[in-house]
Amino acid sequence: MPDRPRFYLTTAIAYPNNKPGLHTLYEVIGADVVARWHRMKGDDTRFLTGTDEHSVNIAESAAAQGRDIREYVESMVELFTSAEDELLIAPDRFIRTTDPDHRRASQEMVRRAYASGDVYLGKYEGWYCPNEGFKALSDLHETPDGMRCPNHPNVTLQWLTERNWFFRLSAYADRLLAHYAAHPHWVQPEYRKNEMLAFIRAGLEDISISRETFHWGIPFPIAENGETSEREDGSWDPEAGVIYVWFDALINYITGAGFPDDPTSFARYWPADLHVIGKDINRFHTIIWPAMLMSAGIDLPHKVWVHGWLLAAGGDRMSKSRGNMLDPSDVVKALGADGARYVTLREVPFDKDAEVSWDSFVRRYNADLANDYGNLVNRSITMAGRYLDGARPAPRAPAEAPLAAAWATALEGYQRNLESLLLHEALASLWDFVGAANRFVETEAPWALAKAAKAGDAGAAAAEVRLTGVLGDLVEAVRLVSLAVAPFMPSIAPRALDQLGYPYPYAADGNGGPPILDLLAWGGAGGAAESGRLGTPSPLLPRLDVETAPD
Repeated sequence: MPDRPRFYLTTAIAYPNNKPGLHTLYEVIGADVVARWHRMKGDDTRFLTGTDEHSVNIAESAAAQGRDIREYVESMVELFTSAEDELLIAPDRFIRTTDPDHRRASQEMVRRAYASGDVYLGKYEGWYCPNEGFKALSDLHETPDGMRCPNHPNVTLQWLTERNWFFRLSAYADRLLAHYAAHPHWVQPEYRKNEMLAFIRAGLEDISISRETFHWGIPFPIAENGETSEREDGSWDPEAGVIYVWFDALINYITGAGFPDDPTSFARYWPADLHVIGKDINRFHTIIWPAMLMSAGIDLPHKVWVHGWLLAAGGDRMSKSRGNMLDPSDVVKALGADGARYVTLREVPFDKDAEVSWDSFVRRYNADLANDYGNLVNRSITMAGRYLDGARPAPRAPAEAPLAAAWATALEGYQRNLESLLLHEALASLWDFVGAANRFVETEAPWALAKAAKAGDAGAAAAEVRLTGVLGDLVEAVRLVSLAVAPFMPSIAPRALDQLGYPYPYAADGNGGPPILDLLAWGGAGGAAESGRLGTPSPLLPRLDVETAPD
């Protein structure tokens, strides 16, 4: 709906050449949380993720298995979509670079760059990483086994000599620096922005944007004479080669907004509000991509957020080849989808690297979810049901409820940190309140108040009033935390609300309900002040044994 604020966010698209590890899906989990939050706020939200299917390693892997490339890609993409489904990832579109509209978008971007005078024929000679693409010598490490890409040390590099089309990236240094100066927060965190500024100031080199001797990709739309490489029968001249995978991959963000087929959609959703990417591809997204957009006369995205990595013990990068990655299916089987999402984003700061392990995940799950939150939900509903015969108590007015002030502080920190993309800190703000609510139980001792209320003496009436107020505050605390954490734990929230006797007003992806901030007011919207009946308490997040770790 055009009268609603819109929010368009994307993740990087993944190479579907191996089964994804949890580290691969980390940024998608984080982006899904942000998308759900904006949907629940009432924003017209568009969330894009997907797969990058034209890389050399895709073709090589298919050939090594004696399989047709397209058939191989289909089977590998299924691994990604299945893993994302298990983790309750809910994109508005899962884009694939083999999609027909993406082919049209990529070819149109090449044509625009050519029309701007930014594309020319040249000769490329140098190292090529099948997992990442063309590499400058300064980006490589020399080892006893030869030159290696630091991001893919086990991959053998290729020495290429071929005629390619080049993009005149060197012409955009000043314009890029001017954009950074005019929009100082468009690349975050700050230190990631400073890394890119230093790289630009060191001088930019033109980049190859085609492959002449490789044919798994989008046909390059321009022939050597500058005319179209499309033949009269609709086929493409193979001598023109294909668009280089990274040039093609970056364009998915505008394809997903409607470029060039749907100008109305594109005008609505572009520029993107947020690109979420990993630190290893910062240069592509904050130097090459904006230069491509400038060349095409298209506005730049509003923000690029650069996250770090999940690291194995000792600080090693996770990978299937190293045998140190966490399988998302195993994590979901043990912790549930909600638990897997929570521990991943609580254990790993969204702005830097962090070492994780199965034991650290289980400890976090047991401490925060089973012991703190799960226990708060269960005992609040159990005590209210037992002492008030199942009637749902209303919370006291904010001035009379100690937890109301604690909630105001928690909500402010939660919202500020979530919208600043410090997702780990957003959860910390909520769990500070969970801790306060559990301490409130011990301080107020509802069991003692219930006993006093039944004593029949002069203080019984006052004890009963206090008991009802205390339990009303606890039920309200559970309602508020459970709603607030819904972007992180989307299937736990409706189950918790059901035990409280409240309807859950949102669809499975977070759309369709009232503005979440209205519901997060203490005792306000959402029926908190209305009478009702409590549901049946049931453990939401059972405690785990360390032995549940996968083999």
